Amino acid sequence: MTRAARVALALGALGIAFRLALVLTGAPPTNSDEATIGLMAVHIAERGAHPVFFYGQHYMGAVEAYLAAPLFAVLTPSVALLRLVTLALYAAFLAAMYLLTRRLYAPWYAVAVVGLLALGSDRVLKDELIAGGGYPEINALAAGLLLGAVRFAVRAPRRWWPYALWGLGAGLALWADFLVAPYVAAAGALLLAYRGGELWGRAGAALAGGALLGLAPLVAHDLTSPLRENSIAVLLHLNMAGEAAGFTAADQVYGGVLLGIPLGTGLCPPGRCGVGHLFWGAAYVPLLLAATAMAVLALRAARRTAPLAAGTAPAEPAAQVRQAGRLALAGAALVTILLYLRSPAAALTPIESARYLSCLLLSTPAALWPLWTLMVGLRSPGGRRAGARRAAGLAAGATLAAVLLASVAATVAAAGTVGGIRANDRDHRDVVTYLTERDVTRVYGEYWTCNRLTFATRERIVCAVLADDLSPGFDRHPPYRAAVLAAPDPGYVVLAGSPLDDNLRARLAGRSVLVRTFGSYRVYLPAVPLL
Repeated sequence: MTRAARVALALGALGIAFRLALVLTGAPPTNSDEATIGLMAVHIAERGAHPVFFYGQHYMGAVEAYLAAPLFAVLTPSVALLRLVTLALYAAFLAAMYLLTRRLYAPWYAVAVVGLLALGSDRVLKDELIAGGGYPEINALAAGLLLGAVRFAVRAPRRWWPYALWGLGAGLALWADFLVAPYVAAAGALLLAYRGGELWGRAGAALAGGALLGLAPLVAHDLTSPLRENSIAVLLHLNMAGEAAGFTAADQVYGGVLLGIPLGTGLCPPGRCGVGHLFWGAAYVPLLLAATAMAVLALRAARRTAPLAAGTAPAEPAAQVRQAGRLALAGAALVTILLYLRSPAAALTPIESARYLSCLLLSTPAALWPLWTLMVGLRSPGGRRAGARRAAGLAAGATLAAVLLASVAATVAAAGTVGGIRANDRDHRDVVTYLTERDVTRVYGEYWTCNRLTFATRERIVCAVLADDLSPGFDRHPPYRAAVLAAPDPGYVVLAGSPLDDNLRARLAGRSVLVRTFGSYRVYLPAVPLL
């Protein structure tokens, strides 16, 4: 093992250890979406269920639930156990990114990329560790697909099964979340460019078979369901929902680029992005364009050196593949940003919707490469433009330092939220204990509380969702609502001071009701049914 590899391993181990420590302390905060994945895993492990998508919607596959199900079959289900799966996915992502960056760029640059990816802002940690459907697995799968495509492009596998495995990974990634499509397409383009001839034969059949196997649950669902439940149709509808909300192009660019990119790539503290972080949003797209231009020019030069004969692979394709791989990383990031800019979410909910840019972490090597090149150029001997090169190199080094410092500060800020998270967990456990002691097994609550409560008690307590006006809310698993409706004396668990709490208090005025407050939660146990 080289010295660079040992340093990368140490940095990666620190990143994994940091995340493991967070998982063991309950951070990032869990929620009902993660609990839904946990409940799906329980249903798979204990009841033989076969969900295709995240409960309550017809897109985002159930990959995380199936990965967690074997653990749940032998160990007691919990959020920490669920997150061991996502932690393993993060470790796989980190390893693949090191190998990919080393192949496409340079060993010590790969070390720097691993070091940056070992850090984690609040937004990045949520995307990597919370089993909320899609995000943890798509980056690991996409990094593996890109690495595999680069390796296959340089040297074709002698057997068919590596192609089948690559196809399976591509199918699973697309089933998990269509957000990864630009990166799957970029990796596929590499294969077509350098192994197109083989893909007409057994290798192509193996790849197609693997992809169909990975996509089989999605394809089977779409072929047997009404058009309104077709996963692609649902996704397109959601992508266009709110298009006429009155936001301007400037709002889209601000939310999707200036704010979204530093949030999605780990520079911002929890829940906000200051003016000082927006520089990265402004610089990111120009850097990707610069990386694209650099790769195109270098690819042309490599092709002139070793031209590609018609229908055959070049004698020494490594230099070409290296530049093509860099181009793939930069191009996939640009397409991802463009698609996000077209989505109303960029302007409507820019803070929370920055998760849709989580795949940009895959393009970290491409985005930083122009800066790294300029900074390394400071070592070059003087010449006619030595002054200009030195100024550019110093500016690039300062920008890289600013990115690193912001990422470190965001990581420290994310770690600082552990105290509040643990306090909320204690409040939640107190609610569970209180309901259990009073033998209350059916309750109503708001969305972000309900499935969390149900999963924490392994469905001993079942919760149905209420909207703020006390009307039925969004239940991801309809049988829970039926169970609560059938209960003679359901309770209510709400967030203290929330609109639902205020409306419920008004509705219960003058009635006999037992009320207990546990930190941020309030429990109502009416003497007679309210709804």
